Amino acid sequence: MKSYKKALLVAATAMFMSIPAMAEKLRIGTEGAYPPFNLIDNTGAVVGFDIDIAQALCARMGAECSVVTSDWDGIIPALNTRRFDFLVAAMSITEERKQAVDFTDPYITNKLRFVAPKTADFEVDEASLKGKTIGVQRATIAGQWLEDNLGKVVRVRQYDTQENAYLDLATGRIDGVLADNFVQYEWLQSDAGANFEFKGEPVFDDDDFGIAVRKGDPLRERLNKALAEIIEDGTYDEIAAKYFPFSVR
Repeated sequence: MKSYKKALLVAATAMFMSIPAMAEKLRIGTEGAYPPFNLIDNTGAVVGFDIDIAQALCARMGAECSVVTSDWDGIIPALNTRRFDFLVAAMSITEERKQAVDFTDPYITNKLRFVAPKTADFEVDEASLKGKTIGVQRATIAGQWLEDNLGKVVRVRQYDTQENAYLDLATGRIDGVLADNFVQYEWLQSDAGANFEFKGEPVFDDDDFGIAVRKGDPLRERLNKALAEIIEDGTYDEIAAKYFPFSVR
């Protein structure tokens, strides 16, 4: 009887050992409307620099990750109500946002620049901008900077998505757009942006993007470790080279 029980125990142990460990499942939150960082392609898949970086971090952490999209205005509340586990959406690290979420180390360094028609007389100073209508995406660093620094000079028009700001710029409803340097660059390379250009030098260059997690979540340190590893082994640069012909860090 003892031999029989021992055989059963050995068999059960072998069966347990043969079952592959279940991978941790995590959900990546993003907007899906901010190329080249995050966008929905013509197959319905969410793609972009943010997604590639997030999936590289997941692979390094041994996690199986899916992507969840959210409107930009509600993206931090969506994180905090656990619609997803971490947020990678070209989000600037600010003191205000740090009251609601924790951020990882920065994964990209950004600047704000104006874009306007190539034929437009558009100097980046108060006298030249006076009376112009400038588009920005709502709840962004660009919108905040414009209100704080030129709100008494220009008419600020806010949009729910960056794409809608560009649509109004292309049809002449606004005079220019202020947005992140890399997003503006991407649009200028497109057919829609062919008749537009950067105007002046960057107006704000103290802007780092971070990955957001819920306050106190230990996932932050795991993401930081994975981020350092993909930077060290060159994975980060390989991903960046797919999207940008210049350094983004």
